[in-house]
Amino acid sequence: MVTFKGSAVTLAGKEVKIGDKAPKVDLVAGDLSVKSVGGASGKYQIINVVPSLDTGVCATQTRKFNEKAADIPNTQVFVVSLDLPFAQGRFCSTEGIENVTALSDFRHKDFGDSYGVVLAGSPLEGLLTRAVFVVNPEGEIVHKEIVSEITSEPNYEAALKAVK
Repeated sequence: MVTFKGSAVTLAGKEVKIGDKAPKVDLVAGDLSVKSVGGASGKYQIINVVPSLDTGVCATQTRKFNEKAADIPNTQVFVVSLDLPFAQGRFCSTEGIENVTALSDFRHKDFGDSYGVVLAGSPLEGLLTRAVFVVNPEGEIVHKEIVSEITSEPNYEAALKAVK
């Protein structure tokens, strides 16, 4: 069950599970180019999902992954939200985020639907819930955390352990 400030929320989209092939989804980068997450990439992918980089917990989560994942070989780290690419770029520039690639699901909202992380029936309806997925080089989901309380941080160590 997922809650927002103690109240239950519903998630929409197709749920993915550990062991599933990670859906390959096109997202928008800061330069408005299209970048993909999921699928087989030959590297580990840490897909850090946040409701909005404009909130304190989301900013902290992205900063921590930027710091903790900097030295992990053969790993790409992403932050995915519905924030516009321009706002994501401003955040990353201001915060010195260099080890995480910010990607926006604003255009088609395929990521939220494909990974089952769209918030429904809450004040945050339409945004993405807080989650972390780790995809192995072959494109299989090896770690999944849908954070049970949206205002809480994820378990960073569990995600990082999945790539070591």
